[in-house]
Amino acid sequence: MRVVVADTGPVHYLLLIGQIGILHRLFEKIIIPSAVCAELLRPETPNDVRIWMQQPPSWLEIRAPQSADPPEASLDGLDDGEQAALVLAGVLNADLLLLDDRDGVRAARLRGFRVIGTLRVLQLASKRGFLDLADSFDRIKRTNFRYRQEIMDELIREMGDA
Repeated sequence: MRVVVADTGPVHYLLLIGQIGILHRLFEKIIIPSAVCAELLRPETPNDVRIWMQQPPSWLEIRAPQSADPPEASLDGLDDGEQAALVLAGVLNADLLLLDDRDGVRAARLRGFRVIGTLRVLQLASKRGFLDLADSFDRIKRTNFRYRQEIMDELIREMGDA
């Protein structure tokens, strides 16, 4: 079984667009650090996300940090969830990291992790016949998800070439 660690963004936005179940279908099990759980439970987080996170499904595993050591200086500038996801991915020797933040993605790739974001997760699910990519992109556009239209266009174009 592959070890997949997720940051807050992919879980948050997949919940908001009603596609959270694809994580289980694609990867069986997702592991998040407790800092990501805390971010998903913040009072300012959308109610649907908080309610879901109060009773997460069995395929979502929440892991407490392995040590009280402060994160390395090279992770400065990343939020708590991103830092914790990178540290946990290292501890678990993760096969894949689900992460959207550009700086976080850069830091993860510098550490040798394979990283995909929410849009690529949606594309992968579409390739496997689990959802309609254009519909999912329309839904995510109605949230506060930050994206570049050309990235969405390219992912849809790749689907047409497949």
